Amino acid sequence: MAAAVNTPTPEIGTTNQTDDGYDKKCIFCKIVKGEMGTELLHNDGTVSCFRDIHPGAPHRYPVVPSKHVGNCKSLGKEHVRLEEKLVEMGKEILQKNDVTDLNDVRFGFHWPPFCSVTHLHLHVLAPVSQMGFMSHLIYRLNSYYFITADQLLQRLNSMS
Repeated sequence: MAAAVNTPTPEIGTTNQTDDGYDKKCIFCKIVKGEMGTELLHNDGTVSCFRDIHPGAPHRYPVVPSKHVGNCKSLGKEHVRLEEKLVEMGKEILQKNDVTDLNDVRFGFHWPPFCSVTHLHLHVLAPVSQMGFMSHLIYRLNSYYFITADQLLQRLNSMS
């Protein structure tokens, strides 16, 4: 099962990916590798987390696979454990930052083509009740451009 968590899913036509799962042109790969000067809040070799430069909520953290994985539409059933690990890390980061009301949190992904970065990244937002108007639009539930972590998990589990 651990192999599925660490298995990168290259995007079609990607030629910038190295053997170690790093895409030389991907901003999130560069952040995880320490090339951007961004403080990593967590990096265990499987998943990484950092602060967003344009937070949509008082607590807004992207949680990403440490190796390059394409967007959520490119995932298969073998990525269930990875998706679960991203959510687990999101909850841990929130708890470390004194966010205790997990009922006022949103975990989700932008559905292609509405992804600003093609490296899979979970949006962790809290508290949702303090998000501004634009953030409510950008991270809107039941929209065609944003899928919750639970919805993605259901989708992955229903694949044959």
